[in-house]
Amino acid sequence: MIPSLDPTQSLSQNSTSTHSLQGWVQGLRGNNHVQFLQLRTEGKIFQVVAEKEFLGEELFKEIKALPQETSLVVFGVAKENPKAPGGEELFLHSFTLVGESKNYPITPKEHGPDFLHNHRHLWLRSKRQLAIQRVRSELSFAIREFFRNDGYTLIDTPILTGSIGESAGTLFSTEYFDLGQAYLAQTGQLYLETAAFAHSKVYCFGPTFRAEKSKTRRHLTEFWMLEAETAFLGQDGNLDLQERFVKTVLRVTIERTAEDLKALDRDPAPLLEQLAKPFPRVDYGEAIRILQTAGEEITWGEDINSDREQILTTHFGTAIFIQNFPRAIKAFYMKQNPNDPNTVLSADLIAPDGIGEIIGGSEREESFDKIVERLREEGLPPEDYSWYLDLRKYGSVPHAGFGMGLERVIAWVCGLSHIRECIPYPRMIYRLSP
Repeated sequence: MIPSLDPTQSLSQNSTSTHSLQGWVQGLRGNNHVQFLQLRTEGKIFQVVAEKEFLGEELFKEIKALPQETSLVVFGVAKENPKAPGGEELFLHSFTLVGESKNYPITPKEHGPDFLHNHRHLWLRSKRQLAIQRVRSELSFAIREFFRNDGYTLIDTPILTGSIGESAGTLFSTEYFDLGQAYLAQTGQLYLETAAFAHSKVYCFGPTFRAEKSKTRRHLTEFWMLEAETAFLGQDGNLDLQERFVKTVLRVTIERTAEDLKALDRDPAPLLEQLAKPFPRVDYGEAIRILQTAGEEITWGEDINSDREQILTTHFGTAIFIQNFPRAIKAFYMKQNPNDPNTVLSADLIAPDGIGEIIGGSEREESFDKIVERLREEGLPPEDYSWYLDLRKYGSVPHAGFGMGLERVIAWVCGLSHIRECIPYPRMIYRLSP
């Protein structure tokens, strides 16, 4: 029986043995004497060399005619070749056809984004998309690794909820049996806070939903978010944690995906230089003054849009924290700034290169009376949050947290211009399929 190759091991560990590889034809090139078959197996590309002199006319002709994405099993002997993908290649002895592929729609020619997204289920097989999704996988693993090493407990928060976590205007809702309206979670934060009072240090990592009618290159209606909550932590410590977290997981991801970034023509050196600098902590008021000096017509109390975020990151030459936002434009759960009652102890981490906000966080309000007051100001009935308010009745403590959108960070690492490539199946206001 011919042994099957484990792609995680070297092909050429035993160059006299016959191995088998199973996968799909990614590409084929060559001449009338030799063909080089790019075989995709377990997301990696291996080069299979088919020589007419060895195989004979008939078998060589069959190889040369294999359509793109044909699935097959190849048998041959491995040899080292520094120029081949992975530094080794398989010299073909024979092959077995598994599945035909006729008229594969994604050809080597250029295709528009609409065509590619209509065929997203097939586009995922391309070298570019393989690289992006491997970066996503490694980044996700690095995130979990960081929090595990830091003593945090993973908490799975609900997707269906009866409570509004952010803005009522960006909710997906549905009738929930006889209990009224249910919503797809905008955030796991409120539930995560309850777990922080049990475990002290907790995080969740999963899909969130925002019904924002936005067509920008930075928005999805469904995206993945990392959220962390820590008991007995103030806002300064919260920012320290965020900066350490981002720098750690990005450096680890860059190190583990060097070949994938190369395939994307992404030079990580400028990003690593940015990560070597401290992230400036810029007060909202100072940010407004910088923008005004740059000629922007903006006044205190306005939110800072994406174009203005880019002006600020260009000004500082790296990612920046904008902190102490006006109370009126932030969520009810954020703690009032003791030095300025018109602001809250909040911060957004803004990535450069047009990526924009990747983290939003704050110290949470621990006072029962103050958070009830804020709920009423926002027009939210306190009785709908009775379970959440119990935190402030039974052993309330200072605590802080943050949420990070995964796809924008992937775009930053990979140097992508649009967030739609950062998730296998993007959901936008104009796309629900495939």
